[in-house]
Amino acid sequence: MTETAHDRLLIIDFGSQVTQLIARRLRELNVYCEIHPYQNVTMDFVRSFAPKAVIFSGGPDSVTREGSPRAPQEIFDYGVPILGICYGQQVMMHQLGGRVESGHGTAEFGRAYVTPSDERIELLAGWFLEDKEQVWMSHGDHVSEIAPGFEVYGTSPNAPFAITADLERNFFAVQFHPEVHHTPNGKTLYENFVRLAGFSGDWTMGAYREQMVEKIREQVGDKKVICALSGGVDSSVAAALIHEAIGDQLTCVFVDHGLLRKNEAQEVVGMFRDHMNLHVIHADEADLFLGELEGQSDPETKRKIIGKLFIDVFQKYADQIEGAEFLAQGTLYPDVIESVSFSGGPSVTIKSHHNVGGLPEKMGLKLVEPLRELFKDEVRALGRDLGLPASFIGRHPFPGPGLAIRCPGEITREKLDILREADAIYIDQIRKHGLYDEIWQAFVAILPVRTVGVMGDGRTYDYACALRAVTSVDGMTADYYPFTHEFLGETATRIINEVKGINRCTYDITSKPPGTIEWE
Repeated sequence: MTETAHDRLLIIDFGSQVTQLIARRLRELNVYCEIHPYQNVTMDFVRSFAPKAVIFSGGPDSVTREGSPRAPQEIFDYGVPILGICYGQQVMMHQLGGRVESGHGTAEFGRAYVTPSDERIELLAGWFLEDKEQVWMSHGDHVSEIAPGFEVYGTSPNAPFAITADLERNFFAVQFHPEVHHTPNGKTLYENFVRLAGFSGDWTMGAYREQMVEKIREQVGDKKVICALSGGVDSSVAAALIHEAIGDQLTCVFVDHGLLRKNEAQEVVGMFRDHMNLHVIHADEADLFLGELEGQSDPETKRKIIGKLFIDVFQKYADQIEGAEFLAQGTLYPDVIESVSFSGGPSVTIKSHHNVGGLPEKMGLKLVEPLRELFKDEVRALGRDLGLPASFIGRHPFPGPGLAIRCPGEITREKLDILREADAIYIDQIRKHGLYDEIWQAFVAILPVRTVGVMGDGRTYDYACALRAVTSVDGMTADYYPFTHEFLGETATRIINEVKGINRCTYDITSKPPGTIEWE
């Protein structure tokens, strides 16, 4: 838990797959919140966290099962508003004297419609735009008897207690999920809840920036910080924020492994060194990386080679910086959430690809993680507040191993050069058609096969490539972007005509799951 002066809301996680969406909705309303697994939430924790309100998330369990997740019983006497969602509603009813049952034909999964009671309450102000409101249900159990003090304020065909409330204690409970896209008016419920709870909406990126600058100065003092700068949004915003706090005490190391996109190294180093006056070391080690990767085709082997070399190279350049005691990382709040196991409590470390390949442990450095309270969209907002160019703030994600995982099979300089040119044309096409900001990630993969083609009067035997573009909220799930056939035809024609070495283009229409966004 991070110290902060903001009003706080506590989300107790009972294992729902969409709990992060609750936090995102609240952050959009300028409300600071944190997610904590139910088993970590004791009353001592609650008192130290000092929330102005609490939300119980959904979850996959059944409150009818002995040993299923519960909230601390004393939290109901803590004196703050509580909102229970789906399983969270059932927990409230069960612990406060109501009744929950399984089965009996009252399960609901998917779209449903809630109709209001005659009496309107503050939670529902402006919510029922007509005589019924669409919601998203996902429950097998159901409340069969509400707890003493609660009244019913909304029903659905299979949930007679779809919306209940104890107005005297400011306890509210809904059987549906207002945080998901399929409850179109769900944001209104959250707006009403935080308003009645007295939140001032003081969570802004401007305020966060000021607070974090002071915190970095306090943490670092007069010591030096090194940062692995990739040019992605997270490391770029982290570097800019830390530089604002401590200036020349920060040194960034940009490891150029020869697997970057066209002109990427020059753009990243140029922006940070020339336009933002950061001290940036350009570690051009392409020959080393490509030499070690020669002849390797197994995806995991390639990743391990790149990861090990990255650590060795970064450490080599970091050793040249005397007095460095801190390592900066662009860890985000979803990384922190995912490092806490719902069933087993906190895990030892954040996922390996978020801690720069294990560098903190190997180098014995202390961490500076100024973004660990933020979601991706908040990082972008902070970057805008810091004055970073829109071209960097809005960049699509780019993997640490770079083009290596977009080049299935053996990596060669020839294939990388072909891939860079094709990728540059593809992204240029997307930008020309005004589609870049609609897409989460787009790239070209060069396939490990050659195909027969006809160009002019001659036959060709060149590589095939696959175009990939997906839409996503957080990268956990994704769907392919529905380009028009005109766009795909125009783009394929440009690539084949302008890139020597490619004679065939395909478009990857696989969603995630079952596929992944990247090819390796």
